[in-house]
Amino acid sequence: MLSSAAIAPRYRVLIVDDHTIVRAGLRQLIDCDSAFLVIAEASTAVQAMHHLRNNDIDVILLDITLPDRDGLDLLKQIKPMTPTLKVLVCSLHQELAYGLRALRAGAAGYISKQAMPTVVLDALHQIAAGKKYISSELAQHLSECIDDEQAWLPHQRLSDRAYQTLLKIAAGMTVSEIATQLALSSKTISMYRSRLLQKMRMRNNAELMHYAICHQLLPELVT
Repeated sequence: MLSSAAIAPRYRVLIVDDHTIVRAGLRQLIDCDSAFLVIAEASTAVQAMHHLRNNDIDVILLDITLPDRDGLDLLKQIKPMTPTLKVLVCSLHQELAYGLRALRAGAAGYISKQAMPTVVLDALHQIAAGKKYISSELAQHLSECIDDEQAWLPHQRLSDRAYQTLLKIAAGMTVSEIATQLALSSKTISMYRSRLLQKMRMRNNAELMHYAICHQLLPELVT
């Protein structure tokens, strides 16, 4: 007779990342854990929505940078649809740059793609159990924000859309390229850019790029 542990249901996982090799690595790691089963992969937000509509999914491992939509925008859409769904954001963006925004958008945790495999699995176990996964560094950052909101840096005061625009400009994208990726008009992006420059008290894209580099806001490069 099989033990109860042997027939215990596994948490069903959807991996959303636009890099095939990253998805393959995450699938191999997660499927080795008897508590989880990867039932689908998606490289775009559209594919992710398709899998969510057609499969019972418990946990999503979600990248922020997707080719057709920002990961946080996708997160904000799916959370009201499936409130019990657990989402772990996994990104090359530094945790302090996007971690708090991800939690505010409804994520149960945020982890770097450069994290050790054991850390990734530990984070998945925590959020699957209904807990939040927050690293000690992010927890300290959250504590400082609560204690002194006046000490927030300019980029921390931006809305999610303005912050997305900042990062894309800093990455060298043109207004038309940003508009295409965010599915907005060039006129709207130009308006965001003007407001962004005003809020950041800067004059041009070069200053925005310099600021992003100095504050390590751009995704880390895997070497």
